[in-house]
Amino acid sequence: MSGLDKRVDSYSEALAGLTDGMTVLAGGFGLCGIPENLIEQIRRLGVRDLTVVSNNCGVDGFGLGVLLEDRQIRKMIASYVGENALFEQQLLSGELEVELTPQGTLAEKLRAGGAGIPAFFTATGYGTPVAEGKEARQINGRHYILEPAITGDFAIVKGWKADHFGNVIYRHTAQNFNPVMATAGRITVVEVEEIVEPGELDPAHIHTPGIYVDRIIQGRFEKRIEKRTLRA
Repeated sequence: MSGLDKRVDSYSEALAGLTDGMTVLAGGFGLCGIPENLIEQIRRLGVRDLTVVSNNCGVDGFGLGVLLEDRQIRKMIASYVGENALFEQQLLSGELEVELTPQGTLAEKLRAGGAGIPAFFTATGYGTPVAEGKEARQINGRHYILEPAITGDFAIVKGWKADHFGNVIYRHTAQNFNPVMATAGRITVVEVEEIVEPGELDPAHIHTPGIYVDRIIQGRFEKRIEKRTLRA
């Protein structure tokens, strides 16, 4: 990796500098569009006491769920956690600190973090446990609560195609949380299915400009289906 060429040759190089206690932002929704190889590299590194921000925490034995198995996550900030029995077990036992956030609010907290906005007012969650301990304000007759933005030490992102400069295209619904995660990381690492030469991507189709990306790596993906439904 040198200059504007963001490519790295190994997953160890991709996550160089990740240490205990850091905050990791992970793209994906369910198992769709998750950076599965980068997650596995975090497992291999053995870093601990992580704060992980993601829509959910994978499933038992796959995705972010593998980090729960090794007790590498100290705190999880997420919207939905219903597919992971180990997550539930660690939450109820007090091993895992959990901050549940409405899904739209989570997306906006990340977008704001990437845009340099420290906090914003939202009506979502007012009058519920979500609002406990947060500043409330009435604006034009409606009640709002103040939500802080989210940024992270590392953002790990899954894309479809990228060029050497780190310009990224996502495929269909695998776009999900990945673009906002990419903007909010101090170091953003993207793994993709294909890396192409500069100039091959239509500029009008690029979702994440390379200015947000620090490292890019090409990987192979299992793309596991979360709930496989077959006819009898």
